Amino acid sequence: MGDEGGGLQARALIAADGGEWSGLLFDNSVVGLEPALTWTLRIPFAPVGGDPVLLEIEWLPDTAAGWQRLAGLHVSSGSFAEPAEAVIHHHGHHRYDRVDVQVTAQDGPLITASVALAGDVDALGPGEITCTAALRFTGIDVQLQGVSNATEALQRLAGHTDTTGLIEIDDPRGIAFRFGPG
Repeated sequence: MGDEGGGLQARALIAADGGEWSGLLFDNSVVGLEPALTWTLRIPFAPVGGDPVLLEIEWLPDTAAGWQRLAGLHVSSGSFAEPAEAVIHHHGHHRYDRVDVQVTAQDGPLITASVALAGDVDALGPGEITCTAALRFTGIDVQLQGVSNATEALQRLAGHTDTTGLIEIDDPRGIAFRFGPG
């Protein structure tokens, strides 16, 4: 199902509406992971062969001053899960080694990001993918051990980023405290 064998073709990947940008403040003392704020982006593409296609990039390190100041953020990852994980979902997972994300503009919760992926780990799709997409900031989840209420979660989040303009919103999964634009 590789690029040359009639599988997923880079030229067929056209960013569609509905993209999202979100954050996660997470820790895991069992494995020695200190609290860290990371970003996730999801870019839907127009269906390919009638089937949905989604790009998901997780664990982008936070280097911005706050969720309202993402413009100019540039994050690169040279190897899968070091630190970012980029996956195209289309008839399975297409993992990519190298990730480059640049936030080129922001207007409130609306973000424009350019993405370049290379190094198809599984040889299931195109070797390189580039796109620019409009994304909506949907909020930041706080999943920290020992945090038992939203007030404490917001205080801990404030130690990692500017929380101005964030309000508590419901997490239907019930596994995190969630804060979104107010």
